Amino acid sequence: MVLAVLLVLFVSCFLLLSLWRRSSGEQNLPPGPTPLPIIGNILQLDVKNISKSFSKLSKVYGPVFTVYLGTKPTVVLHGYEAVKEALIDRREEFSARGYFAVAEKVNKGCGILFSNGERWKEIRRFSLMTLRNLGMGRKSIEKRVQEEAYYLVKELRKTNASPCDPTTILGYAPFNVICTTFFENRYDYKDQEFLNIIENFNENIKILSSLWMQLYNYFPALLDYFPGSHNKLINNIAFLRKLVEEKAREHQASLDINNPRDFIDYFLIKMEQEKHNPQMEFTFENLAVTVGDFFGAGTETTSTTLRYGLLLLLKHPEVLAKAQEEIDHVIGKDRIPCMQDRSRMPYTNAMVHEIQRYIDLLPNSLPHAVTHDVKFRNYVIPKGTTVIPSLTSVLHDDKEFPNPEKFDPGHFLDERGNFKKSDYFMAFSAGKRICAGESLAHMELFLFLTAILQNFTLKSVVDPKDISITPVLRGFASLPPPFQLCFIPV
Repeated sequence: MVLAVLLVLFVSCFLLLSLWRRSSGEQNLPPGPTPLPIIGNILQLDVKNISKSFSKLSKVYGPVFTVYLGTKPTVVLHGYEAVKEALIDRREEFSARGYFAVAEKVNKGCGILFSNGERWKEIRRFSLMTLRNLGMGRKSIEKRVQEEAYYLVKELRKTNASPCDPTTILGYAPFNVICTTFFENRYDYKDQEFLNIIENFNENIKILSSLWMQLYNYFPALLDYFPGSHNKLINNIAFLRKLVEEKAREHQASLDINNPRDFIDYFLIKMEQEKHNPQMEFTFENLAVTVGDFFGAGTETTSTTLRYGLLLLLKHPEVLAKAQEEIDHVIGKDRIPCMQDRSRMPYTNAMVHEIQRYIDLLPNSLPHAVTHDVKFRNYVIPKGTTVIPSLTSVLHDDKEFPNPEKFDPGHFLDERGNFKKSDYFMAFSAGKRICAGESLAHMELFLFLTAILQNFTLKSVVDPKDISITPVLRGFASLPPPFQLCFIPV
């Protein structure tokens, strides 16, 4: 009886506190649907497709509105103008990372993706400089990608034109590109440790996009005590962190400060240089999280885009045929594709961009937050408030991309058939928090897809009209339905 009374008192106090906070400190937030206590607006949202719910709400409340995901207010930016104004025109004010429950639990503010303040600035500055030193954006990294394209084609030939699920194979190449940058050497495709890591990443992105994880991120205090896939995700991340720490210890034993071999060496050298700095951010924990962030952001995203891209080409054989015709004309069969080819291959370049636009891999980006109280379009967004930019609303804008629900490389071609850039292409987000590996991802997608289409005819195991291209999951990421195809050598 006493326990029941205490519980009622606790809930009542919580509700009163929640109502008081909304009436006092949050009255100048953008408009939005009225939230319920504790659960907020969760019943008014389709948690299986949040971006679709945001689109509906924008028609009622405008391009800037507030929703409560649990007890916390979240400001949503919908449409190109609102997203551009915040992330690009006022990039500094919107450069903080917003609340993401599972990341708070496993990263603890470390790394590059989910850190904030001076830590984020210092780690990002160091990472970008180090990646440039290691060849990012230069010929040296292109050679690594070309090498992996060669091994990828070789591995696909081993399927002997039989039906296969390309999920695992398409993860090999982007993963090894990151490995050579961070661990110095690449893995053999049959290495068991290599296969275990790829399996972990495949599993993690599925978990992050699941309905359970959407709910967990809204109600972590409650669901943390329940069994669920968040525990598997946490265990997978712990496994990967342990691997990075082991690699770092191995590097430390053979470190030559005058001849750094990879990202880990550069980080260890920086650790030594900063060891007397009481505010030092260069620790083993930060190293493990940072490397894990780059692997997570730079491998599974690329392999998922490749996989979804092949599915779209199976569905649209006319696009596939036109791209292969251009590849045959510009490159032929006797050499590996290179980035110089891209300027002479407008249709293939447009096709790669259209794949990224159409699939809308991260519909709502990673959450942003404001660095201080911000006046935005006559509203006041308090410091630390989570801000979600709807990338779907930009990538599927029907004024910039006529008939945006149709897969059409013509969205990136002018009337003469030349490649046409678009400011609306925000597949990697925008502003201060734009993906640090954007240039590498562009290179990998172009070279890997071109190499595949140069060497194989893609054959579906079902009639193209029966192929579903609807995402099987659309939470954190948009994931394609499982499918099989045949890689027939040409």
